[in-house]
Amino acid sequence: MHFQLTDDQRALRDGVRELLEGRFGRQALRAALDTPGLDRALWRELGEAGFFALRLPEAEGGVGVGLPEAVLAFEQAGRVLLPGPLVATHLAADARVPGAATGEAVVTAVQGGLVEWLDEADVIRGDVSGAVPLRSVDPLTPLHRVPEGGGADPLAVPPTDSPTDPPANPLAVLLTAAEQLGSASRTCELAVQHARTREQFGRPVGAFQAVKHLCAGMLERVGTARAAVYAAAVTADPLDIAAARLLADEAALHGARDCLQVHGGMGFTWESDVHLHLKRAWVRARRSGDVTESEEVLAGDLLADLPGATV
Repeated sequence: MHFQLTDDQRALRDGVRELLEGRFGRQALRAALDTPGLDRALWRELGEAGFFALRLPEAEGGVGVGLPEAVLAFEQAGRVLLPGPLVATHLAADARVPGAATGEAVVTAVQGGLVEWLDEADVIRGDVSGAVPLRSVDPLTPLHRVPEGGGADPLAVPPTDSPTDPPANPLAVLLTAAEQLGSASRTCELAVQHARTREQFGRPVGAFQAVKHLCAGMLERVGTARAAVYAAAVTADPLDIAAARLLADEAALHGARDCLQVHGGMGFTWESDVHLHLKRAWVRARRSGDVTESEEVLAGDLLADLPGATV
């Protein structure tokens, strides 16, 4: 089968990209690093644009589109490293938490024992008693850790056999994968741009085979992850979502490291944006059920098909 975005989906994707690049471009990203805290004005603009209310019915003030369109929007957010508890607020809007859809309320949630942007949140979903601040590797994602055994994640889906250890909400997993995909796409672009313009020994570094292979590998991982994420957005099947999460995490993490290699020593400097993508990818990889949980979902399905196997 041949899948393509519809004209409306392309328009939505391009509109969100234009909004985010205009409102949170590189200059704004750099300013955010120097000024800790969530930009409430930007958050309300996202609400007015319908970012958090994409899947709400029009009769309730939402945009009235589906999961594939939400994935396209979150992919663009990942490209620009938009900060804030985007996934938690989007899901809270779908759950009709007051103020979430319009951006008037910042909503965060306990996810895997961690809470993002706790001090900035207006609504906290889950028990954060005893939460302690962590030194986050990502300067634009403040974190708190919840004591073990506490803070049941209200965004999780309770399993039938272990209600004390609920898995992550598949929608949260997929939207996180979409952000990872956007970041992977951007680091691929940054690597190619640098390879074309940076010269060594009188030639662009992209002319050297080792650099070509790095860029080609990044492009291949991005394409594979995009196909998996888009397909999972259509089917909403937990197995497809788990596979999409694994591929998107790999594309974001491996791609950012390869992008650093293409940039050489310059990529490790504070002035470069590459390390920011890597750090955000690390943090996202721990959110909404980590890689291990997605691996367990897929492994359980494979074992169920084996004669005599027990899951």
